[in-house]
Amino acid sequence: MAGKNLLIAAALVILSACSDNMFSPNGTPGDGNGSASTFPAPPLAPPVPVTGNPIDGASFWVNPVSDARLTADSWRATRPDDATQIDKIASHAQAQWFTGWSGDIRRDVDALVSAVTSAGAVPVLVAYNIPQRDCGKLSAGGATVYGYQAWISDFADGLAGRKSVVILEPDALANMDCLSAVDQTTRVNLLQYAVQVLRAQGGVVYLDGGNSSWRSASDQAGRLNRANVAAADGFAVNVSGFQYTSSTIAYGKSISARIGGKHFVIDTSRNGLGPSADNAWCNPSGRALGAAPTTSTDDSVVDAYLWIKSPGESDGACRGAPVAGAWWADYALGLAQRSAL
Repeated sequence: MAGKNLLIAAALVILSACSDNMFSPNGTPGDGNGSASTFPAPPLAPPVPVTGNPIDGASFWVNPVSDARLTADSWRATRPDDATQIDKIASHAQAQWFTGWSGDIRRDVDALVSAVTSAGAVPVLVAYNIPQRDCGKLSAGGATVYGYQAWISDFADGLAGRKSVVILEPDALANMDCLSAVDQTTRVNLLQYAVQVLRAQGGVVYLDGGNSSWRSASDQAGRLNRANVAAADGFAVNVSGFQYTSSTIAYGKSISARIGGKHFVIDTSRNGLGPSADNAWCNPSGRALGAAPTTSTDDSVVDAYLWIKSPGESDGACRGAPVAGAWWADYALGLAQRSAL
């Protein structure tokens, strides 16, 4: 056990040297506001057969130095009740985000995957660096086109054949109407390439499935088919969203029926009370933590409930919040206080 703890600590030291907020989107600017260059379609990868749940029974890693853990510990003596509430976040596994901040993405992914697998858990990572990310809005940024090809290849190399869940580019498909037809094709081609290189290195890959209040199931299914979802393990729904799990399952199943029965995962990090009355996406008030991460979903098409968005991290500079990805302790506290956990 001591050896495992030392390895985790060493990995976290390496990662923390790269960024003040090492696991979260930070809006690092790239060429996100301009037109992308073209990227040719890769050879079409063969389909991945739809069988059982590829992550069934997986245990997920709880970050011992998360913002939630550090906040709870700092409040323990002076704000014990609030610390107990923040413990609801700190005690559960959350996906680890990688964007453009890393100077050596292969090294940093390898360090995290090594730490998590040595602890007997399955890593859950988010790749979030697509060119023209978020159409230049609150989470703007991303790599250049060929910079992304190199970045995602190095990301995949960091997996080094070890089984890891990869949530690939949230919003990249649902939010591409702002792009020209040429740039949409480039994005789809890049996602096809990413799926191939990630799966070749042990990634269990879930493409962007949007959410039930955004695109129709038929529309989103068409976008997934363009990205060759057949070659992925499935898709991720409600990432950073607030839609109820019940409506999200119905939506995901409607998509699944249109794309060969592909499975999906659901982000339940902040959907405990569903969406706000105005269906706001940016730091809406009155929300709550949702179901804890697990692969026990009682549904054969839903591979897992995951906390893909880290509860308490801002959606962007709205409603008095800090920039996208920054820790907002007051918001986190509200999510926890209103939660059934």
